[in-house]
Amino acid sequence: MKAGQPERSGITGILLAAGASRRFGSDKLTRLLPENVPVAVQACRNLLSGTSRVLAVIRPGAETLKTLLEAEGAEVAVCPQADQGMGVSLAFGIQQTAGAPGWLVALADMPWIKPSTNRRVAAALSQGAAIAAPIWQGQRGHPVGFAANFRNELCALTGDTGAKALLAANPSHIVTLDCDDPGILWDIDRPDDLLQPLNHQRHEY
Repeated sequence: MKAGQPERSGITGILLAAGASRRFGSDKLTRLLPENVPVAVQACRNLLSGTSRVLAVIRPGAETLKTLLEAEGAEVAVCPQADQGMGVSLAFGIQQTAGAPGWLVALADMPWIKPSTNRRVAAALSQGAAIAAPIWQGQRGHPVGFAANFRNELCALTGDTGAKALLAANPSHIVTLDCDDPGILWDIDRPDDLLQPLNHQRHEY
């Protein structure tokens, strides 16, 4: 660990970056944010701040994205069945890191989650939570943390709803963390979404 870096949790980050960007109309994950940083790069940096390692799951042919994420220090794995949905990509990522003590699952199109939020969710897992997630103004968001005892269920996921069914089936296991971080809800589906933080600031005045 370099001097000045926060202590990391031992938890593995899974960055889901295998979507097709159909609603966006082009590859949204390599588009630049107003800060001149690619969307997926910012999401990766934030996730790396709270985890010991990050595995980014990408779709076949995403060579530019692969290069960008590897330059940030992430490991990158290509999911051959990425078109079958987010659940398949997540299961693939868990299978590639099956020995981890837990996972922090983040979406590459959510670049505004604060590093401190990632660290809090990872810390909750390290302190014994089975599932952990942040809440902002009563709404649960990302990232979602899973302890190792959910490995088999995560590896068996299919379809395009990620781990929603797993969360719905285990409400009593979820530790929620109130936070001052609207970024846990902000994803990018369309080009206008790249300006969400600016729009949010305008609405506050």
